[in-house]
Amino acid sequence: MVRVLLVDDDSMVRLGLATVLGAGRDIEVVGEAADGAEALAAVARLRPDVVLMDIRMPGMDGLAATEALRTVAGGPAVIVLTTFDTDAHILRALRAGASGFLLKDTPPLEIIDAVRRVAEGESMLSPSVVGRLIEHVVRDEDRADRTDRVARARSMLGRLTGREREVAEAVGQGLSNAEISLELFMSVATVKAYVSRLLTKMECANRVQVAILVHDARG
Repeated sequence: MVRVLLVDDDSMVRLGLATVLGAGRDIEVVGEAADGAEALAAVARLRPDVVLMDIRMPGMDGLAATEALRTVAGGPAVIVLTTFDTDAHILRALRAGASGFLLKDTPPLEIIDAVRRVAEGESMLSPSVVGRLIEHVVRDEDRADRTDRVARARSMLGRLTGREREVAEAVGQGLSNAEISLELFMSVATVKAYVSRLLTKMECANRVQVAILVHDARG
């Protein structure tokens, strides 16, 4: 069973998500929280595999809670919930360690699929979404910050072997393990092993952060 914690200050949103996820026989909603502080306490108590995390909440918001969860050994994967176009904080959440995002009006079957994929170590970002997210946030960012990020990203990618770099680039395109397997002519198990090494070498919490570093390295 995939254990899920729902975090949103709107009780109706939580009820809707719980109803949707209840249709997945391999998914169990183990708890709910109304803000980031409640979420951290619930994670410590319930040990969920996946957290569906709203960004905008009173008190501790989803960004702060996601950053805090990165410090928890063996902590859950986080999917941020957002309205997308109105939220310039999404990329910050992904840099903080979120494994992807869901729009609040995502169709039920896609929500269930997203939870399953993230629980298995996949990400929830397509290539077009990666581009839109990054463009949305970096458009007005400070030039010095951008320069620092490019330098760091290139340094991280410089640690990789040629084959590892190919896998990193594929991850940066938003490809799944199965798609990378076909693209690079290696088994899915081998892809998983490479991705695991990438996370360690590039000091990333998940493959979404690998994708962001690949994008940043392009300048």
